[in-house]
Amino acid sequence: MRFGIIGAGPIGSNIAKKLVENGHDVKIADARGMKRLEGKKLTGTPVTVEDVVKNIDVLITSIPFHALPSIRNIVDKVGEEVIVVDTSNYYPQINGKIEEVEKGMVESVWVSNHLGRPIVKAFNNFLAYTLEHRGAPEGTDGRIAIAIAGDNLSHKKIIMGVADELGFDAVDGGSLSDSWRQQPGTPAYCTELTKEDLTEALTKAKKEKAPLLRDQAIEKLSASIGGYTHKDVINVNREIF
Repeated sequence: MRFGIIGAGPIGSNIAKKLVENGHDVKIADARGMKRLEGKKLTGTPVTVEDVVKNIDVLITSIPFHALPSIRNIVDKVGEEVIVVDTSNYYPQINGKIEEVEKGMVESVWVSNHLGRPIVKAFNNFLAYTLEHRGAPEGTDGRIAIAIAGDNLSHKKIIMGVADELGFDAVDGGSLSDSWRQQPGTPAYCTELTKEDLTEALTKAKKEKAPLLRDQAIEKLSASIGGYTHKDVINVNREIF
């Protein structure tokens, strides 16, 4: 398959690496310009953001949540047949509050509205370390699972297959309106669960409590003396539930 990735941070670059290792064609871009890619060790072909959307089957956006509206003009050029996948998460402590989300709009619905097309929500409920180091062959005992939500079933199935190639079981997270169940502040978010446990975790999520629990996790991690590790993040997210 042919992939275009906007965003060369830890998630975007690791997805690119694993896709190339599985024989896919991958282009990767930074929405702020080619100079942002200089000096980075990237797998895939570095291109401009204008070129990253040409002749692809899947577009993955992996940039900060608040910045997604800025690439609307680029996404508008993507063919209707192309699957658009978003990996972002909303953290108001980092980039400021967004009124519509604060009033209850599902984060991925906000993204879809601002990109002007349907999206699949995926690769957002695990850490970059998990993506890079914790993948395992299908059938491995304790294999970590990720949630994938969206309104187009065929698109979801394709991305679930991609997740499997990257080393993770996939759980159908429901419609895009259900995608809040895999966002920060829920039992499914960055807790490294198996397929069975993740399926259960999605049902246990409480929408009204998610923002509070998200903020509690951030406060605990911020209070860590000397910083925190990947294991610390997983443990904190597990503890709040």
